[in-house]
Amino acid sequence: MAIEKFLQDGQDPKVVEKIHDKIIDMLTAGEFIQYISLQKKPAVTLLPDSITVSNKRIFLCEFTKLGLATNFEIFSWSDIKDIAFKEEIFGSKVTVIPQAGENLTIDYIPKVQARKLYQLIKEALENAKAPVEKPAVTPAAATIIEKPTAAPGAVAPTPSKVEPEEPYLSKTPTTEVEDVQPFAATATTLAVDDQPAKAEDDDELTQKLKKLKTLYDRQLITQAEYENKKTELLSQL
Repeated sequence: MAIEKFLQDGQDPKVVEKIHDKIIDMLTAGEFIQYISLQKKPAVTLLPDSITVSNKRIFLCEFTKLGLATNFEIFSWSDIKDIAFKEEIFGSKVTVIPQAGENLTIDYIPKVQARKLYQLIKEALENAKAPVEKPAVTPAAATIIEKPTAAPGAVAPTPSKVEPEEPYLSKTPTTEVEDVQPFAATATTLAVDDQPAKAEDDDELTQKLKKLKTLYDRQLITQAEYENKKTELLSQL
């Protein structure tokens, strides 16, 4: 079993092998495992939580009942809104933000593994959101009419010239287009004149409060840190 490529960042071989065997049975056609990250708490943890990334999905694994049961949270890339991680004293806290439902967080992920997870997941999300190029439309094939073979001694008829059918738009009189142009220009002028003025930008204190609230909503800071920083900013009024 080739699990050596998943042990390059200090992962436990026994735990990696156990998780690898479980996820291999759940892969679909053309899907393969890219990375396996294991939780590493300060105390000894025989069955840590883990995050596995494939080229199609992300698997959050939690062992329960002394390893006799396993809980999986599985998301395809289209189901994930974003990924975030916060480096702490002991490892990092990795948070998966789905399109719907609650955020899922696994803590004590080694910092090196957390950075690698963030890189892989960000690339996968960007590729999933990239527009799919539409295939070029090929022109309709020309109809080929075989010319009948003339009998010996007979004069072959002169083929008649077939004029190509003009596009639909070419049948529209030019005068109708010219009559519409002045009206279109007037409508554009009115739209510009009636456009409301842009609202003034928020002041610096308001922007800081909004940014602080965003960090708290994404669980990148604790509630205590949020309240302390908020009180500090409001005291500047």
